[in-house]
Amino acid sequence: MIRVLIAAALCAPLLSGCVIYANEGGERDVVVNWSDHAKPALEAVRSARIADGRLIARVDSNGCTDATHFAVDLTPVDDGVTNIALRRNAEDLCKALVPDGVEVSWSMEELGIASGTPTRLLNPTKL
Repeated sequence: MIRVLIAAALCAPLLSGCVIYANEGGERDVVVNWSDHAKPALEAVRSARIADGRLIARVDSNGCTDATHFAVDLTPVDDGVTNIALRRNAEDLCKALVPDGVEVSWSMEELGIASGTPTRLLNPTKL
């Protein structure tokens, strides 16, 4: 009985709700259904900007990090601003040395944010 309980406890994180699917363009989209207790912390970003209609963030990487490693949470706020939160949903298990990290990006259209909408990135920054 104890072995069953230990096995169940070890498998529980593997059963969290994350679905990766391909759209018509062959791009992979990530849809995450977080339960409040399982929601990962906000990813610390080195820098972030919006340029050419894209949200671009520089994040830590071990060599394999790309945009599919992140879930983007959007929360409209009463003041007309849309809060954006980046949460890493997949570890980068590669072993490369990437001292400056990598840039990951999403188009504002892909995120469902209309052009000109004020946005606020909630993630902490790090140097």
